[in-house]
Amino acid sequence: MFAALAAAAEDRIIFDLAGIEDSYDTLLRELPGLSVRFAMKACPVDEVLSCLADKGAGFDAASPHEIAQALRTGVPVERIHYGNTIKSDRHIIEAYRLGIRDFATDSLEDVTAIARHAPGARVFCRLATEGDGALWGLGNKFGCSPADAVRVLETARETGLTPSGLSVHVGSQQMTAEAWRSAVERLADVLEVLDRRGISLDHVNLGGGLPALGYLDKRGRPLDPPTDKIFAVIREGMQQLREIPGHQLDFIVEPGRYLVADHGAIRAHVSRLSARQKLNGERQYWLYLSCGKFNGLYEMDELQYRLVFPSHPDAASVPAVVAGPTCDSDDAYAHEHGLVQVPRAAASGDPVWVLSCGAYATSYMTQGFNGFTPLPYTCVPGEGGGPPGPRHQVPPPGAGTPLEGARK
Repeated sequence: MFAALAAAAEDRIIFDLAGIEDSYDTLLRELPGLSVRFAMKACPVDEVLSCLADKGAGFDAASPHEIAQALRTGVPVERIHYGNTIKSDRHIIEAYRLGIRDFATDSLEDVTAIARHAPGARVFCRLATEGDGALWGLGNKFGCSPADAVRVLETARETGLTPSGLSVHVGSQQMTAEAWRSAVERLADVLEVLDRRGISLDHVNLGGGLPALGYLDKRGRPLDPPTDKIFAVIREGMQQLREIPGHQLDFIVEPGRYLVADHGAIRAHVSRLSARQKLNGERQYWLYLSCGKFNGLYEMDELQYRLVFPSHPDAASVPAVVAGPTCDSDDAYAHEHGLVQVPRAAASGDPVWVLSCGAYATSYMTQGFNGFTPLPYTCVPGEGGGPPGPRHQVPPPGAGTPLEGARK
């Protein structure tokens, strides 16, 4: 990927398909016996999706547009589920028409609508989690209580649906193993109640949340998730859940950023390095990049991306706020303690490599906020892949701005 960054003369996102394949293989080694449903929202790039489909992954789709994109990879429809608990009647009908038979749910209203518009479908109910320990907790918009989950799955049975599973999501970029341990305990409690109610499930969906490794926190310190411990706790949890009577469980996981974040990078450039006096008399440096929150670096509100200045190796540096090019104050790293050492000699047009931004770099881009257009992308092929070439992010018809809280 670094060779592709060095060769790029213009701004673009570069995805390393071989690296994505390696992460997929590592995941299956660490968590044998489960099925992968890639969270498409993390990287809705056709070449990435096809790469994962060829490896055996399925897809967690959140809309009919995502379902249609997943189907274009040639993946069997049985490896796609509608993982969004928020669905209009029209979207349920469209998903069912496309062949989807597995739907996530978390409310009586939603499961009743599924029964009406997707007769005979399978449903899995999402349990709420606190999200403690994650950069994005996701604990409010999605999921229901254990008591509600039992009611939802009983209603599914009564209305002709198949109550097939339970799911959880411990929060995006989850930094603790304890979050999964707590989720397993909650799943176990519900499974035991369902057994007493005569409902037998066939799978548990452990959701997303597996962390990427290359991020920095708001202060510029490396985020160091305990991945070995996380995997160990998940393995132990899977075994614990398998031992609960009344169910024959398979396991699904919905990784997003874990598979792609560290295998995507942006070739950007310096717009300007400037210094301005603040109202308190202090002088502060600002490094304005050609990309920012609205065209590639959406998650800069909660983390820092690693920056490389290839034309200024070992140069004298100054502490600066890093910001994007738009006329919007949110388009910047945290000001209070997020200063980054940047080359003092950085000049307009100098290349900058932004690392570990393969997750949400394309999916959260606007269609041209302030006239700064979405970045094109290049995929560096994995083993046996074709030659890399430029592609352009084209939002599907009717697609809107992705919603806060949808991260995996």
